Amino acid sequence: MKIVVLAGGLSPERDVSLSSASLVANALISEGHDVALIDVYEGLTDDDVLENLFVRPNSGRKFEFVVSEKAPDLNELVRRHDGRKALIGPKVVDICAIADVVFIGLHGAMGENGQLQALLDCYAIPYTGTGYCGSLLAMDKDLSKKLLRQAGIPTADWIMLERDSDSESDIIGSIGFPCVIKPIHCGSSVGISIVDEPQSLALALETAFQYESQVLAEKKIVGREFSVGVLDGKTLPAIEIIPKQGFYDYKNKYQQGLTTEICPAEVTVEQACRLSEYTLAVHKALRLGSYARIDFIMGQDEEFYCLEANTLPGMTPTSLLPQEAAAMGIGYNELCGRIVQTAFQEKQS
Repeated sequence: MKIVVLAGGLSPERDVSLSSASLVANALISEGHDVALIDVYEGLTDDDVLENLFVRPNSGRKFEFVVSEKAPDLNELVRRHDGRKALIGPKVVDICAIADVVFIGLHGAMGENGQLQALLDCYAIPYTGTGYCGSLLAMDKDLSKKLLRQAGIPTADWIMLERDSDSESDIIGSIGFPCVIKPIHCGSSVGISIVDEPQSLALALETAFQYESQVLAEKKIVGREFSVGVLDGKTLPAIEIIPKQGFYDYKNKYQQGLTTEICPAEVTVEQACRLSEYTLAVHKALRLGSYARIDFIMGQDEEFYCLEANTLPGMTPTSLLPQEAAAMGIGYNELCGRIVQTAFQEKQS
């Protein structure tokens, strides 16, 4: 098959996306596919011949990208492109239209909020993962938590805050400490702060509001953190995440050696079943697609609280979902191939 892997984008998570997508592209080439890796924001030039951008098996070419410790400077990226703020770069739709499947390798922003999925739907271009509706529901942290509550799935208490609201008073009065401050639509822990005392609240809000005008303040659940993947309607073994220092933030997620990950997680049979049941309930409530990842924390009351759903989870071989698949005997290349094959079969149905 001809496969376009879309990555990058005008998102704080573009570096994570480029890293994951490079490895996905290499895996798909190894599986015998012709693959083009395209930065959805930068796009192509008028001189690019679309057919020539596909890397063929046995060509010896490999893609590579390393994630830095800090999120990228998007303002600098826009300046390098003469101030262009259009999310889709030149000729991106053109190359997607000649592919059999588009592998969406973006993280955050347009890649996960449904905009890209809706665009591809308009052109009848098949793509991997969740559709536009489920992507939108999962990406909006306030809306997704409301749906989880309605479905009877435990999630921490929260409030949504606007930039010009009396945020500190609202948090102190309704959520208290410790609490978690996070932008409402960002992923990869971008803009997130853990606040243990009122004196740290102003800085945490300022950090989150740098990314968005809406922010979520959530009661912090202290306990063990887990993640459970879904592949083709079935749950994968849970993985436990143990940062060596601090919490599971951007740096701890993407710099090697900073987090211990145990898969399968050391939980009881009853706890594993409960995690699986909650995961499938979240998957249904948010209308997720053929693969996804759901994050939980087990509180001191031994209840599992859903943190969020990831419609485009990290896809490096050491990312959480591929580790869970490996525990089931599904290798990285096979996992990428299965995700593509599912998308292609859905196109035929």
